[in-house]
Amino acid sequence: MVDLLSFALLSFSSIIIVVNPLAATLLFVSLTGTMDRAAKLKVARDSSEFALVVLLIFTIAGGWILQLFGISIEAFRIAGGLLLFGIGMDMVYAKTSRTQMTATEKYEGQDADDVAVMPLAIPMIAGPGAITSTIVLMNEAMSMSIAAIAIVPLAAGTAIGITYYMMQHSDIIVRRIGQREYRAVNRLMGMLLIAIAVQFILIGIRAAFPILTGGPA
Repeated sequence: MVDLLSFALLSFSSIIIVVNPLAATLLFVSLTGTMDRAAKLKVARDSSEFALVVLLIFTIAGGWILQLFGISIEAFRIAGGLLLFGIGMDMVYAKTSRTQMTATEKYEGQDADDVAVMPLAIPMIAGPGAITSTIVLMNEAMSMSIAAIAIVPLAAGTAIGITYYMMQHSDIIVRRIGQREYRAVNRLMGMLLIAIAVQFILIGIRAAFPILTGGPA
């Protein structure tokens, strides 16, 4: 029961942090500034639905995709940990991670007819970090129990749900959260993400090189 609770806390915290609903909301505000209320709500709904579908696909089929390319879960866990570490460092220094959205993607998105898919859904909400987290967590869940397996898509759905809610109420959020408050929250979440990333890397190293931890070679 303790292991399941710890896994649930890890799943929800890592996916919610890497999705970063607050950053997605601020980007949503900048991309939909000239739209009316109805159009903004449509963008929020469409981007959330598309991002959720992407995350669920990788949650379910991520392990098979890795096998197709001959990638071990240990290698992917270590690589994913390094990716999350980089995102966390960018958050600590109050920068938008380039793994989530580049300046070019933001510029192109402002002129696009449909900003819901790109850059909002991909790569801002369902970016490489979120996809990596769902694949790694689902692989770990499959060695635990059915309840653990159900936790990962539930965590992904919760992260998207929070993001959708915040985009719906973006006008209120923007009025109450300034740049100073955003940087403070972002740095705190970045520190937590760095810790999660290091944990991913350590678990991957232990699994790939058991002799380093005193296990059988």
